[in-house]
Amino acid sequence: MPSTTDVPVLTIDGPGGSGKGTIAAQVASALGWHLLDSGALYRILAVVSERRQVPVEDEHGLVTLCQGLAVVFTEDGVLVDGADLSLAIRTEDAGTRASIVAAIPEVRQAILSMQRDFARPPGLVADGRDMGTVVFPEARVKIFLDASAEARANRRYNQLKSKGLSVSLRGLLEQIQERDARDRERAVAPMKPANDAVIIDSTSLSIDEVFDQVMAEVASRG
Repeated sequence: MPSTTDVPVLTIDGPGGSGKGTIAAQVASALGWHLLDSGALYRILAVVSERRQVPVEDEHGLVTLCQGLAVVFTEDGVLVDGADLSLAIRTEDAGTRASIVAAIPEVRQAILSMQRDFARPPGLVADGRDMGTVVFPEARVKIFLDASAEARANRRYNQLKSKGLSVSLRGLLEQIQERDARDRERAVAPMKPANDAVIIDSTSLSIDEVFDQVMAEVASRG
């Protein structure tokens, strides 16, 4: 496998609900590059560990579970050990548990090698919370996509309602604010823009407007 330094990488970091997943998928499609939804790996571990009754306090158990997972991303979602977890990993409960396990240093180290293995020619678009700071610090283009907590809660509410899930807007806002605090304040790989990242506030921007800004950055870096 080629070194990550031999493969062009674009990172898109930011808090949940900022639109980074949608933008990353669109940019990867436009460029013809591979896509890494890094947050999905933590969500997968969160869901599977709960189903297999591995508590979040059991660091060794979480690492062992992580190392044994067979994860396959498809156009429609993700298969884990042959089971479709596409919908299960997108709930707010899964996101909250994922944020907890992501704060465990041993878990982050176990998932790090999985993330870097996605860097394959012709290139990779990686979205997450520490893609530009920790996983791919050598990436040529780094984006930090942000938005107000209220805007993100509304987006998530509409997204989950469209999938037939019963959700509370107030509850979503509280969960997002709690997760933001945990992600930004954790001791290992806290969520923050890389020093050389371009920061885009998507609060009042459409997906198309954000996409255009990101593609303009890609073009300007060659």
